[in-house]
Amino acid sequence: MEKLAGIELIPAHRVNGGMPLLEADDKGAISPFEFMPTWFFYTPVVVQSLFQALYYRDLRLPLIANPSIKLSGMVGESKHDIMSLAGETARPWIAPYCTVEKTSDAIRTQVEDTLKKLTELKLNWPIVAKPDLGCRGVGVKLLKSEQQLVDYFMAFPQEARFVLQQKAPYKAEAGVFYVRQPDAERGEIFSITLKYAPSVVGDGRLTLEELIRQDPRAGQLAHLYLPRHQALLNWVPAQGEEFQLAFAGSHSRGSIFRDGNQYITESLTRKLDHILKDVKGYYYGRLDIKFDNLHDFMQGEKFTILELNGASSEAAHIWDRNASLISIFSVLLKQYRLLFAIGAKQKKQGYQPPSLKELLSAWREEKRLTEQYPATD
Repeated sequence: MEKLAGIELIPAHRVNGGMPLLEADDKGAISPFEFMPTWFFYTPVVVQSLFQALYYRDLRLPLIANPSIKLSGMVGESKHDIMSLAGETARPWIAPYCTVEKTSDAIRTQVEDTLKKLTELKLNWPIVAKPDLGCRGVGVKLLKSEQQLVDYFMAFPQEARFVLQQKAPYKAEAGVFYVRQPDAERGEIFSITLKYAPSVVGDGRLTLEELIRQDPRAGQLAHLYLPRHQALLNWVPAQGEEFQLAFAGSHSRGSIFRDGNQYITESLTRKLDHILKDVKGYYYGRLDIKFDNLHDFMQGEKFTILELNGASSEAAHIWDRNASLISIFSVLLKQYRLLFAIGAKQKKQGYQPPSLKELLSAWREEKRLTEQYPATD
C-alpha cells in the first residue's frame, strides 16, 4: 500500500484507488442506525423546523436558501438546471454532460440524435446515465455501448429527461457538504464523506454469490447486490480478482460511507469558494466529487464535480457505521438551523418563498417518475 503522511492509501489500480485504506469489516460491519427508516431521523428535524418557523415567522425559508434553484433543491430539482448555473470559472470543474428528453419519436431516431450530440461534445464511452430529476442514486447506470444506451431509452419513462455524463477518470469519491452565508465572502466545508464502492475479492474457488454471502458487510446487504448481478452469481472470480458490487455512490444502494471530516483543509475550502461563487445562487448543499488521490484532493487539486445537490442534501458522514445516534441527530438539526438562517437572509434581500403547495406538487411529480426509472447499477 502507498503511504502518505501516515495515511495508507488504496493503490490506484484497485477499486477505490486513492482513498484511505478501508479497515477490515467484522461482525460489526453495519451499525444499528445505518438503515433505519427515514422518519425516525427526521421527526426531530420536523419538530425543530416548526420552532424555527415560529422564530423566523416563515416555514418556507429553506425553499429560498439557494434562490436560483427550484425550491432551493429541496425536492424536484433538475440536475441540468443546477449545473447550468455554473459560469466560466466553475464549468471546467464539472464533469462534461448533456441532457436528453425521451419523446414519442422512434427510439432509433432518438438514439441517433443522442449519439450525434455525444460526438459533438466529445463524450466517449463509458458514460454515466442518470435521471435529471431524482435522488439517492435512483436510475443511475454505467453505459459502455450504443446498445446499452438503447436499453436505457427503452426503460426510461416518457417525456422525462436524463443526463449523460462523462465517466470521471478517478476512482475515489467523496460527498462534500458546503455552506456559505449570503453576506459572507467565504464559506465552510461542513462535512466530508468518503464513499467506498463495495467489492469482493475472488479466491478461485467460491462463486460470486458465495463471496457476497460470506462477506461480513455485503452478506448483510445481499438483497441489494444479488438481484443486481443475477447473471454472474455462478461465476467464480480468479484468485485476487476484485469485483465491484455497486457503481452508484449512494448509501441506500449499497455504497460504504465513512466520516472524512479529518481531511477538511483550508486549501480545499478556498478552492470550493472560488468555484461555487461562480455558480449563481448556490449557498448550501452537497457536492458529489470524484478525485485522484486524497493528498491532492486535500490541496484542492485533481478532482471533478459530478453533481451539485441543494437544500435536501445530507451531511452523509452520519452514515458511517461508527456514528452515534446522538451525533446523527446533532448534525441533522444543525444542518436545518443553518438552512433556515440562510433562507431568512435571502428573504431580507428580497427573495420570496414559494408556496407549500408548490413543494407538494414537486414531491408528487418526483415520486411518480422515480417509480418508473430503470434499476440502479
